[in-house]
Amino acid sequence: MITTTSHKTLLHPQEIETFYVLPTLRRYIALGLKERGMKQKDIAQMLGISSASISQYTSTKRGHQIQFPLEIIEEIRKAVLKITDRFTYFQQTQHLLYVIREQKVLCQIHMQFSDVPALCEPLAIGCHRKKIEHSDTLLHQNILPVIINSN
Repeated sequence: MITTTSHKTLLHPQEIETFYVLPTLRRYIALGLKERGMKQKDIAQMLGISSASISQYTSTKRGHQIQFPLEIIEEIRKAVLKITDRFTYFQQTQHLLYVIREQKVLCQIHMQFSDVPALCEPLAIGCHRKKIEHSDTLLHQNILPVIINSN
């Protein structure tokens, strides 16, 4: 029998990503792009959201419910430097989500907001079974990435 850690609502890891992780990533990315000198309307266009949303992210009205560890914040800083358009924004967001899963930061956040099984193990649950390997060159040439097993 599997026991749970509390009496919170059971949320899937993808829901945690949607409700907590992605908004926080958007906040850090918007702040990073703003620090690079981008205008709010240009950031909004690149991220595919409204200029008002960017204002909320940069004023901590959105995307402030979780705190990432310093290792993830450093990964975000590196990713922001690679973001030049919508494609690279999408690519870097996927990279960051992968890192957050692999370093089990998603698990830590999941336990804060959801009723997860006490012995929850990402590989047993299926949170990250496959790894997509790619390079910037291949993706910009519209060549599909190779999917490999992470085992």
